Amino acid sequence: MEKRQDSKRFEHTLGVEYTAAALAMRYDCDVWAAQIAGLLHDCAKCLTDEKRLSICKRNKIPITAVEKKNPFLLHAKVGAYLAQKKYGIKDEDILSAIRSHTTGRQNMSTLEKIVFIADYIEPGRTHAPSLAEIRKLAFVDLDRAFLRILEDTLDYLNETGGDIDPMTEETWKYYKGL
Repeated sequence: MEKRQDSKRFEHTLGVEYTAAALAMRYDCDVWAAQIAGLLHDCAKCLTDEKRLSICKRNKIPITAVEKKNPFLLHAKVGAYLAQKKYGIKDEDILSAIRSHTTGRQNMSTLEKIVFIADYIEPGRTHAPSLAEIRKLAFVDLDRAFLRILEDTLDYLNETGGDIDPMTEETWKYYKGL
């Protein structure tokens, strides 16, 4: 990854790997799988929008209307594809953790939630709402931390007028209802 990402993105990647490993130890999840998913979660982040769109079209990866308008959002789906095809990852839980690390999805595994949360709370992050509180909560109640991140993300996008991926809203509604 160090050769594929700019230095800032690689520093973030290492932070996610580290945080995912710590959360995996806390929640009795496969630490190796968490580290691999953390390392590869942004493997398509430094590609151009055109390249991500091209990979999706060539490989019949579905693109939502929001993703078409904001192709940078495709880095999760393209990242899962690259993790499998380029980096040889066969473990579906790792691939799914990469694929869902930005929007979440219903019925997420512990590993998927760990990578989603680790991406938000890794040590290099400084500007997310309620970050200190969520960092503590992540090691106390994974599900509550996950839901809180979804809520903060939706609040932020609503306040700034950003496009909301429907999957993020669906994920929030699903977990809010549990």
